[in-house]
Amino acid sequence: QVQLVESGGGLVQPGGSLRLSCAASGSIFSINAMGWYRQAPGKQRELVAQVTSGGSTDYADSVKGRFTIARDNAKNTVYLQMSSLKPEDTAVYYCNADGLYLSGVWSHFNSWGQGTQVTVSS
Repeated sequence: QVQLVESGGGLVQPGGSLRLSCAASGSIFSINAMGWYRQAPGKQRELVAQVTSGGSTDYADSVKGRFTIARDNAKNTVYLQMSSLKPEDTAVYYCNADGLYLSGVWSHFNSWGQGTQVTVSS
């Protein structure tokens, strides 16, 4: 299977910045898309940003111009640089990756990280 380990969450004041990282490990053959989702209390999980293996990106309207997603294919790692943070960005952020891994035969995976808390508050 494929495991995702996230890091970089924490408490930050409004207007501040944070950088999240997520590293994938396991018998990975290829990763198509890597992305970040978030879930605030009482709300559904939503897509924040996604990047394909070719570098195409997609962002939620609420974070465009403030967040930047990037990936290092050699390290199977995705980053989320968050700037101009707002209290409404407070949520648990989850990393997601979709691709192929080896388990006897090449198989599809879609894995989630354990989540990292981001709190924006003064």
